[in-house]
Amino acid sequence: MTEYQMPEYQPEAGAEPGRPPEAEQPAEEFGIGRNVLRPDGLGKARGSFVFASDIWADGLLWAEVLRSPYPSARIRSIDCSEALRVPGVHAVITQEDLPGYGYFGVELVDQPVFAHEVVRFYGEPVAAVAAEHPAAARRAAARIRVDYELLEPVTDPEKAFTAEPIHLDGNVIRHLEIRHGDPAAAGDVVVEGLYEVAMQDQAFLGPEGGLAIPGEDHVELYVASTWLHSDRDQVAQCLGLEPSQVRLTLAGVGGAFGQRGDVAMQVQLALLALKTGRPVKMIQSREDMFCGHPHRHPARMRYRHHATRDGRLVKVEAQILLDGGAYAATSASVLAQACCFAAGPYVVPNAHIDGYVVRTNNPPAGSMRGHGTVQVAFAYEAQMDKLAAALDMDPVDLRLRNALSTGDVLITGQVVNSPAPVRELLQACADAPMPQPIPKPPPAILPGGAGRTAELPTIRRGTGFAVGIVGLLGSEGYEDYATATVRLENDVALVTCAAAEVGQGFLTLATQIVQEILGVEQVELGPADTGSGSSGPSVGSRQTWVSGGAIEQAAKAVRRKLLAPIGERLGMSPELLRIRDGNIVSYDGIVRMTLAEAVAGRVIEETVTYRPAPTTPLDANGQGDAFAGFAFVAHRAVVDVDPELGLVRVVEVTTAQDVGKVLNPLQLTGQIEGGVVQGAGGAVLEELISARGQVLNPSFTDYLIPTAVDAPDVRIAALVEEAEPSAPFGAKGAGEPPIIGVGAAIAAAIRNATGLELPRMPIRPQDIALPLAGQRAQ
Repeated sequence: MTEYQMPEYQPEAGAEPGRPPEAEQPAEEFGIGRNVLRPDGLGKARGSFVFASDIWADGLLWAEVLRSPYPSARIRSIDCSEALRVPGVHAVITQEDLPGYGYFGVELVDQPVFAHEVVRFYGEPVAAVAAEHPAAARRAAARIRVDYELLEPVTDPEKAFTAEPIHLDGNVIRHLEIRHGDPAAAGDVVVEGLYEVAMQDQAFLGPEGGLAIPGEDHVELYVASTWLHSDRDQVAQCLGLEPSQVRLTLAGVGGAFGQRGDVAMQVQLALLALKTGRPVKMIQSREDMFCGHPHRHPARMRYRHHATRDGRLVKVEAQILLDGGAYAATSASVLAQACCFAAGPYVVPNAHIDGYVVRTNNPPAGSMRGHGTVQVAFAYEAQMDKLAAALDMDPVDLRLRNALSTGDVLITGQVVNSPAPVRELLQACADAPMPQPIPKPPPAILPGGAGRTAELPTIRRGTGFAVGIVGLLGSEGYEDYATATVRLENDVALVTCAAAEVGQGFLTLATQIVQEILGVEQVELGPADTGSGSSGPSVGSRQTWVSGGAIEQAAKAVRRKLLAPIGERLGMSPELLRIRDGNIVSYDGIVRMTLAEAVAGRVIEETVTYRPAPTTPLDANGQGDAFAGFAFVAHRAVVDVDPELGLVRVVEVTTAQDVGKVLNPLQLTGQIEGGVVQGAGGAVLEELISARGQVLNPSFTDYLIPTAVDAPDVRIAALVEEAEPSAPFGAKGAGEPPIIGVGAAIAAAIRNATGLELPRMPIRPQDIALPLAGQRAQ
């Protein structure tokens, strides 16, 4: 277990304060375990980085989408004649203009590019316009006349089971049942709870946008995406083209957090470009983004935990209902993660989990950081605290008593063969120093902040704990793989990989892996596009492991091809040669040559497709080896609560995470801090509110995310480095785990401060103030 503390950056003499020097880093600062700078970092810091919304082409047209103002309606007719009369308009398209199949979906192809015959959610695209100026495009979109017959929306997921189907496939997207152990098992002590998690948005800052450029027999797309090859195949299907006729290049991505997998915009752009023969650009408004793209699944969860009187878990029963919105998106895999990890990282000999994800006319739901585990962690950790109270046990001791270890069995019957240091993580959080109260704190750090509403004598402090687990990589038999090419010429390496850099820092890790293996300082990164092999999606913390694995193996293949003839010429095994600081050195130090001399003008190139260990589908009882790997995390949250106004300040979140191997300490710290703050937002601030399917707060004015003032202090108590055997350098992906359990720990801390049950997340001021006011009135 290693504790990392990041030193503050000290500029060199003559360097501009607050900015790293322009000079190259010394050789010893390259490679695995170093704080290698992001290749896109300076551009983003200076504002010169080109995001998807910044791309330009001469003669481009601007696209605008008309969206439905209703969550459920029948489309009687669409009249585009007035829109076409607007000066500067070149094209108006609807679903009828699509020459191909016209439907898309990552896991289930069920969503039309434009609403066809019926509208299924508020904000669903109905038509699109291309015009010379964005204002003309907006005017034209507003003049499209759609005759709607309003229908009664299905907005309660529990009523979706008996409501009229909103889709030909019915309202149930997936049902998953997990039966493990003895169904009749029962414990001496039983606790129950009903929990709810609201809809959270990914809230990335970079707007969704892109550019399509038509060719003679193809179309080129420059978009912010998480999986270029999947986008290409879906766009081609919608347009009736061969995949080779659709070329995608990754544009600068301003954050994703699981989103940017919806291809409706890509198809709309491509069709408008092909129809007009001109480049077409689109930048979605913030309202369009809040209403149009999939969000975190809202959840309702009923739990019953059984335990012995000495605190051993006997059985966990749960009913999980996820609201998938109008279309399937990634709902099936989100439900799988929620159900498979519904009992948390604990040894549970008996379990019965019954999970559903259903269609409704609410905003669509799909992938978001945590992928189903955030919701269930809120529930199962509340249950563990209830159980601790019923047993009169310390909540940490109860968790330690039941924590998973390597070799234990999950409720899916899968043996955890990879490192599972749950006890070590939790103990590190429990042992970390507590934040000390400030005798005379300024109002800004009290609940309510600059509102100066809180009074120090009334503030209550609370502490709570939570642990989390998430499955990494593809699951349930999904064929996960990634392809990468490494090319060495003189002493410069070029890496070509289609993995989407969405802010997680993969470009830096790719550079470090090649530097470590080939001993070169200069690593160039080729563009991510569909001209190379697929690297799969940038979700599920998989790119470090899978695409990183492909780059590692390709670099090792180049290394072998480089050293083999040298070893043969010298009469020694290539294994006795080492590459260090741009030099090839024999084991005894006698032979020494520069890398450029060894390459001698040759170009050495290798392409590798890496495949992690296969997984299997779950059987009828929800049993099977469904996951290739796991990651674990623990948190301790400290909060201050103003009970009269219900205001909460998250003072500190202490966290510990198993990471396999730290590849870049600074980058890892950023991932952890970002995940914790995003989890804190979901705990006390963030909720996309809808009424009868209509989104009520589609802006950053009304959808609140934590600012720098709201963000808690984040203390990293431990980074446990137990190598994952099949991952590159033993490193697990680190982007997903930090958010899991943060909301649960903060909720536990607020319960500790107030004594309230608080079964819903986010916890709103009225959830605290009104019950406590009622107690005082009695």
